[in-house]
Amino acid sequence: MIPRVFGLYVVRRFVGAAAAVFVGIFLLVVLIDYIELTRRSSNAGSNVPAWVVALTSFYRVPQIIERLMPFTILVATMIAFLNLSRRNELVVARAAGMSAWQFVMPAVAAAFALGVFAATVYNPLAAALGEQAKRFEERIFGSRADENAGRFWLRQRSGDGQSILYAASSRDQGESLTGVSVFLFDRDGRFVERIEAESARLEPGQWVLRSARIYAPGAPPREESAYALKTNLSGAQIRESLATPETVSFWELPKYIDLAERAGLVAAGYRFQYQSLLARPFVLAAMVLLAASVSLRFFRFGGVQRMILSGIGAGFLLYVLSKVTEDLSKAALMPPVTAAWAPAAIGALTGVLVLLFQEDG
Repeated sequence: MIPRVFGLYVVRRFVGAAAAVFVGIFLLVVLIDYIELTRRSSNAGSNVPAWVVALTSFYRVPQIIERLMPFTILVATMIAFLNLSRRNELVVARAAGMSAWQFVMPAVAAAFALGVFAATVYNPLAAALGEQAKRFEERIFGSRADENAGRFWLRQRSGDGQSILYAASSRDQGESLTGVSVFLFDRDGRFVERIEAESARLEPGQWVLRSARIYAPGAPPREESAYALKTNLSGAQIRESLATPETVSFWELPKYIDLAERAGLVAAGYRFQYQSLLARPFVLAAMVLLAASVSLRFFRFGGVQRMILSGIGAGFLLYVLSKVTEDLSKAALMPPVTAAWAPAAIGALTGVLVLLFQEDG
């Protein structure tokens, strides 16, 4: 009875700390992002209402917070266990015959459940809000939206020759582009004309360019409200070339992987993202074990500051490891499964070994 009741109590304290840390980080990032968007909109001369800028920032932040989720769990675990230690509740639990595993494992189970929720519910919601944020950014900045994101280049062929397409930003997984420039060449590779357009939308067999201005050698510029540019690229090829895996929902990733492989494209980015979402519950559980290994020391023994720094350092090293494995996976130097699951395995093993040493010698 005592371990079960105390385990539920630990879960409640841990979940409360995780929610408080998440809300605190969320509000801080929203504030910083709102200030940055306000500065950019002011420099761009945009006259949109302040609530549109605020809503854009609110929609952008969930995808940013998703990367910080392991740190949220790490900090929340340290806060929860240090508070239990400060109030001597861990001393009472040990005096009642409970081992560290009996009050660490409930927090591990809670972190695992939060990881499942983050992968299956939060991730699709963040991806949908991120796409909505891009639409608001187009309203604020026009063709200069998302200026801090990457630039996109495509090379395509058609029956008339080939063309090189540039876009300042993309949304809808690459099927909608803004800030578009197209350089057209004939079959012999000679330059024909250049097209500038505010936006482009992929349709079967063609790009539809809106508000296009066409520049041809020896001819005055002409404008067209809509211009059809032939293309041999399919939606799957566009998504593989322009869509970032982070913007794809967890439930849609298997479909994107299948489409990319059928088109003969490399799906390493999508595979890694899918495996990393599958591994997320285990990563969060590993963060609890890491944090518990440095936060179960009693307050009267001192050294609390050193424990906190050790936990933050361990979390930072695990984050660096995850980024290295991610880059290796995207460069096809490491299998996506290994790259996604290695940080979870290493973090869990490290936490378990430290706890075994502390508890059992």
